[in-house]
Amino acid sequence: MAKKIQQVLKLNLPAGAATPAPPVGPILGQTGINMMDFIKQYNDATADKRGQVIPAELTVYQDRSFSFVLKLPPVSAMIMQKLKLKSGSQKTGRETVGTLTMDQAREIAQEKMPDLNTDDVEKALKTVIGTAESMGVKVQ
Repeated sequence: MAKKIQQVLKLNLPAGAATPAPPVGPILGQTGINMMDFIKQYNDATADKRGQVIPAELTVYQDRSFSFVLKLPPVSAMIMQKLKLKSGSQKTGRETVGTLTMDQAREIAQEKMPDLNTDDVEKALKTVIGTAESMGVKVQ
């Protein structure tokens, strides 16, 4: 018999460096799972990706056990990593912080495809371009 799902949480945590400090602690505390067990498993699974934010989809079952699936970093983080930026523009639309080539945008779109809700590379590319423009990154 399959376990009954109590809730599904989506967490954006620093790879290999998650701690029980807020906001993680209070969120996991209310689910009743062993918080340190999750944090240890997450940190072990993401140790090779330190410095990135790796989303995790955590499924909590009624017997207080859990499972989680790691996702790819957000598109904005991938753009910042590709261009070696610390942050996006503070004045989006008036200030440009970098330039992303179409080839770089296509690479990001192809890499992010498994997490997106499309199978078409062109539509994924539009998502990447939209994210870049909202960050103040020019796409050529």
